[in-house]
Formats: sequence, structure tokens, C-alpha cells
Amino acid sequence: MSPENTHICPLEHSGRLDSSIRRWLQNPQKILAPYVREGMDVLEVGCGPGFFTLDIARMVGKSGRVVAVDLQEGMLQIVRDKVRGSGVEGRIVLHRCEAERLGVSGSFDLVFLFYVVHEVPDRGALFREVVALLKDGGLVYVEEPPFEVSGKAFEETLRIAGDAGLEVTGRPKRFPDRAAVLKKP
Repeated sequence: MSPENTHICPLEHSGRLDSSIRRWLQNPQKILAPYVREGMDVLEVGCGPGFFTLDIARMVGKSGRVVAVDLQEGMLQIVRDKVRGSGVEGRIVLHRCEAERLGVSGSFDLVFLFYVVHEVPDRGALFREVVALLKDGGLVYVEEPPFEVSGKAFEETLRIAGDAGLEVTGRPKRFPDRAAVLKKP
């Protein structure tokens, strides 16, 4: 089953993705606090203009790192500009992925997939690659927008993640979004 919508968010919409209204509605600190700790290695897939990236970098501290991945070089340039002079430069690695694969190496404590899975044409391949990158016991945080992803489609995404070797360990209350925390056993 293919996702309901596999369009990529255009660069022209980057301003809407990083606004004070969004920060109020989707506060990165509140969303991430239960899952991100100092010293962690976090993979942020589909970082866009870096709405979460700098917050994650501050939360992982000097001994952690964030690998922020996006398909669009323009989005990565926006993040690069935001990171410059922020005090977290050494904690963030930016990586341009391909449409078919992330192409990242390393091992991660957390993979953060916020409003991105529905944009991926092959969710099975994505989750298999994520499982290969996760440390044993590592977590995956998935959140999808209800205006793009139906409840049925989200459950299908979780089934695909399960087939890749992940198990659902939580369902954060993120009304009206659909969210789940998965774990690599």
C-alpha cells in the first residue's frame, strides 16, 4: 500500500514550517523532552528548515550529536544559516539524502520522523534503513499530520515499521496529529 500523499514539501513553504505560531502549537522542547537526553545521538529525518534541529542539539548537549537529513539542499542551507553562531555548530551534521535512501552511517539512540513518513515513496525501505541505524533499544518517534494521513494509513505505517523490526511502545497524545514511539528490541 502506498501512502496517501508522497509529495515533498516545497522550499517555498519553509517559512510556514518555522514560525512562532508553529512553535506555540508544536513546542519542540515539550515534544522532545521525554525522548532526548544529554549525550544521545539523534537522527532527524526530513529536517526541513530546522524547526526541531537546534532544540535537539541543545538537548543532546556537548557530548551528543544530531544528524539532520533532508532531500532538498535549500532546506539544508536554511539550517546551515541558523546554526552559524548558535553555539551548537559542532553538534550538528547536515546530510543531503537521496529520494530512495538516507545514506547515513553510524548508530543512533533516537530517529525523529516528524511529518515526513507520508512523503516517502517506500516506507518499508525507510524503516529497514532506520532499524539498521538504530542502536539496540533505540527509539523512533513518528508523528504525522491528520490532514495528510488518515488513521487507517497511519496504522498501515506502523504495521510496515513492525515488519521492519520495530515495536510500538507508546502513543503520545498529540491531538490532532497521529504519533507513536517505536523501539528496536
